[in-house]
Amino acid sequence: MRVRFFNVWDRVRVMRGQKGEYGYIRRQKRVRLIKTILFFALAFAVFFVGVYLNHGDKRNIYTVIAMVGVIPSAMAAVSAIMIWLRPSMDAQLYQEISAASGNLQMLYELFLTTREKNLYLDAVMINSDQVLAYTHENTSASELHFFEEHITKTLRASGNKRNVKIFDSSNKKQFLSRIEILNSRNLPESETDYLVRTALLAIAL
Repeated sequence: MRVRFFNVWDRVRVMRGQKGEYGYIRRQKRVRLIKTILFFALAFAVFFVGVYLNHGDKRNIYTVIAMVGVIPSAMAAVSAIMIWLRPSMDAQLYQEISAASGNLQMLYELFLTTREKNLYLDAVMINSDQVLAYTHENTSASELHFFEEHITKTLRASGNKRNVKIFDSSNKKQFLSRIEILNSRNLPESETDYLVRTALLAIAL
């Protein structure tokens, strides 16, 4: 019988729409847009309140506070723009992967960012000795290798050594076949899978 370490945790994540769940990007587009609008609205509100209280004079402490408030507003805007540039995971693709993965530990819609490159992962499978990921984007072998090394180093830094393999759109059938086979084996989950999951979420947008 397969042991589920994250049964309750998974349910909580689904209800709250947290990072790593299908539909996360679609929800975040709304959340980050609203947050950006509210931040800018607050900054402008402080500015105009200051002008009103000082009878039209902009040289007041409220103007300084409003200017400082623009900084988190701008950061929120950048975050919103980055997430809006990412398409949500295709529903049909999610159904295919979900059906193949069964009870395997899965993460969805992870957008990995580094100083050099960015890569969107539709799905990531976490197993006791390996991490398999899929991206629908057409990517070069060197780019895939770069992110395989990036994930490997990240996991090692957190004390978890795993073999990492990323499949692109040209190897979709191979990815589905691999996770189907792993699911059929009913391999027991490791408690360290939670640490791997946490590390992967930490490096995703």
